[in-house]
Amino acid sequence: MKRILPRLKFRTKLNLGMSAILVGMAVLLLPLIGTMSANSLVDESKKRGSALAEGLSVRAVDSLLARDFLRLKNMVDEQSTVEDVIYAFVQDKNGYVLVHTFQRGFPVDLVDANKVATGEALHIQLLVDGSRRIYDFAAPVLVSDGRLGTVRIGLSQARIQLAVQRQLTLMAGLFAGALFLATSLGTVFARRVTARLALLRSHAEEMLTGNLDTMSGPSWGIHCWEKQDCKTPQCPAYGETRRRCWYIAGTMCPDCNNEGNFQCRLQSCRHCAVYRENAGDEIQDLAETFDVMALSLKSHIDELRDAERNLRDQQRLTRTILDVSPDRVSLVDATMRYRGCNKSFAESVGMSLAKIEGKTDFDLFPEAEAEKRHMAARDILQSGRRLDTQLMVEAGGGEHWFHVVCVPVFNDEGRIDGLLRTDRDISDIKRYENQLIQAQKMESLGLLAGGVAHEINTPLGIILGYSQLLQEDVEAGSQIHQDLAIIEKQTQVCKKIVADLLGFSRQTQSAKREMCFNNSVMEAVSLVRHTLELDKVKIVTQLDDRYPIIYGDPEKLKQVWINLLTNARDAMGGLGGTIVIRTRLDTPSGIVSLWVADNGSGIAKEGLKKIFDPFYSTKAVDKGTGLGLSVSFGIIEDHGGDIRAVSPVPEDFGFPPDARGEDMGGGTVFEVNLPLDHQGPDSGEPEKE
Repeated sequence: MKRILPRLKFRTKLNLGMSAILVGMAVLLLPLIGTMSANSLVDESKKRGSALAEGLSVRAVDSLLARDFLRLKNMVDEQSTVEDVIYAFVQDKNGYVLVHTFQRGFPVDLVDANKVATGEALHIQLLVDGSRRIYDFAAPVLVSDGRLGTVRIGLSQARIQLAVQRQLTLMAGLFAGALFLATSLGTVFARRVTARLALLRSHAEEMLTGNLDTMSGPSWGIHCWEKQDCKTPQCPAYGETRRRCWYIAGTMCPDCNNEGNFQCRLQSCRHCAVYRENAGDEIQDLAETFDVMALSLKSHIDELRDAERNLRDQQRLTRTILDVSPDRVSLVDATMRYRGCNKSFAESVGMSLAKIEGKTDFDLFPEAEAEKRHMAARDILQSGRRLDTQLMVEAGGGEHWFHVVCVPVFNDEGRIDGLLRTDRDISDIKRYENQLIQAQKMESLGLLAGGVAHEINTPLGIILGYSQLLQEDVEAGSQIHQDLAIIEKQTQVCKKIVADLLGFSRQTQSAKREMCFNNSVMEAVSLVRHTLELDKVKIVTQLDDRYPIIYGDPEKLKQVWINLLTNARDAMGGLGGTIVIRTRLDTPSGIVSLWVADNGSGIAKEGLKKIFDPFYSTKAVDKGTGLGLSVSFGIIEDHGGDIRAVSPVPEDFGFPPDARGEDMGGGTVFEVNLPLDHQGPDSGEPEKE
């Protein structure tokens, strides 16, 4: 029963409830009312029997005094005409029966069955005659001088009970009719109530599926701005058709109370004509409240969706900023476990973003580095001080420098809740810084060397001049002449060193003018060809036959070409070889290029990075100063060009086939690019060659 009852429909429960109430009332009231009715009928019957007995006793006085038994008999027979009177008889004062209504003889046991005592007006006695029950009424016949006899009348109790039964049956019928009528009316009422509740349930199901545009309340009625003829369109209730005005806060109606909550506003609205015209029963109130709740929920959901969209955009923007940043950004909590990082950090540790969350430094880094990071993080979490430092990490076979910034993250209560760390790769900056320091050193050294060379250059010129003059004054081939020749030769060497120092320090001025690039190269080749052939070095020229014209200093460029040729010769170690000189004009790019390639021993990879540094040389101490390529680099840079070296010589360079057999190593190729455009800031009126 407990399982079945909750499954019944509300309409069935309502009908069953009303029927149960009526049946219960019938069960409780019918016995009570039946008993009361039966007692009432019995009392009425007793009163009627008493009246009949007392009336008969009064009327029988005359007949008994006159001994007129016929008249007495007629009065007794008149009693038998009463419907429920079974018998009637009169006794004298001695108890003898004078007249009676019995047709088949008087039952003698009835004489003493009921007696009325002296001084008693009436005595009622219930008698049982077989299956019948009879109320026996005994009334004395009295005169002034005494008692003349007794009148006895018997009324059938069965007939009284029959009347009671008919009354109970009538009441039961009335209850049944009332039950049927109540059930019918209850069914109609329950159907109407349940139909409205079903509509609410249907709209609730629509809301569960996301449809918040349903209307449960009635659409009829007149709105406040229509009823009040309102002229305030700025009121939030003006033009509102889906909500009653008492559900809207902030209305501008002068009769509304907007100071309190909804119940206070509603209390003031109950006296408004708009409310009295539109308000309904509790179900209508529930439906309208339901609609207001749906509208509020929809508005709240729209606001949440806007907030979610904004939050998602902010998260995407933040994630994009973090991911595109080359810095390694990470966030750890108070337990020093990673709670977030950017893409650069994840790539540095070789894990995905999701897998890093919850990890510690010891899960991501080598033990030594993890220990340093762990100790630094713990110190910041304890002290709350910011860390700003530079660290060197060895990874991938090289050194990497990082600028590390660690700041504590405080929560709303002012306690340290985590640590934000940023590692910025400053290896390039560090390298440029070292280069800048080295350049500053070289600049200072160049200024010093230039100053010394400038001071030495004049005395060397005097020594050279006097040594040459003295050679003319002494006999050729003599010891003095040979000594003077040695002085002249060594002075020339010193002059060249001084010239290189001046070139390195750029103390000398360039004399730029329009010149033929190929002629400059060929002049240099002609100067060194004989010397190089003595060392078994063959020079192969592949010059561009378009004879490109450039704007430059012929003497300084010639110095560059000679330096490249002598370096190529020295790379062969006296074993001889081949030097290829190639020029090409690239008119669209506006440059002319020179390649000087040899098949010598080549240059090591580490040496290639330093060959243009001043005083760097792989030659013996007395074979070079390490300024040749540095001075050449400065001259080419002064002409707006660039110079670089590649070793070994690339296979696609096109070395002559007959020279490949002389290959003793990888060889080296120097490439020089000079611009054809000579309209530089220092260019004046070009000199004609």
